[in-house]
Amino acid sequence: MENIRNAIKGLQKSKIQSTIQSRLREFSEIREKEIDEIFIELCFCIMTANCGAEKCIEVHEQIQEDFLTISQKELAKTFKRLGYRFPNIRSEYVVEARKKKAELEEQLNDSQSEKNLRKWIVNNVKGLGWKESSHFLRNIGFKNLAIIDRHIIDILVSNNLVEEYKTITRKRYLEMEEILENLGKELDLNLAELDLYLWYLETGKILK
Repeated sequence: MENIRNAIKGLQKSKIQSTIQSRLREFSEIREKEIDEIFIELCFCIMTANCGAEKCIEVHEQIQEDFLTISQKELAKTFKRLGYRFPNIRSEYVVEARKKKAELEEQLNDSQSEKNLRKWIVNNVKGLGWKESSHFLRNIGFKNLAIIDRHIIDILVSNNLVEEYKTITRKRYLEMEEILENLGKELDLNLAELDLYLWYLETGKILK
């Protein structure tokens, strides 16, 4: 853990700190937009499971408003044309998620805890598990949920903070989230900030 702390403290004194704060402000701005814009961001997070972030960003930027209206078949064709890895199942998830858009808006407007909101998304939006739901909420301005992807797990494993699991159950996910919460408290960082620092340490990039 000491290695991680020292590495992040070094980044906090570099230009990366301002880049991360700028990116977090961009996320918060999305939260203030209409539900259609928020839903388009949800579609990005449906896309990202087991797929490279940069490719998902590239494809997502070319579809945008079409996530709201085109048929499942047309969306699958578009995914295929753009070289996206899971055209059929993810297009089904997007179209299915449209049915939950009004409920999602209600949930976002309700003053509930971030963790309860995440639980609702996991239970109600097909294609969004614990990681993807956390990712979506972070990308629209929520700050206290961990996005535990393979990059974050690699860091935790290499620092002997967790074992290398074949599958990530809800229990294991929440255990790792607690480890990250404690690390964030030590560094005076919320989980949204911490995630971007850790992602940069592992990949050298700050994406979304």
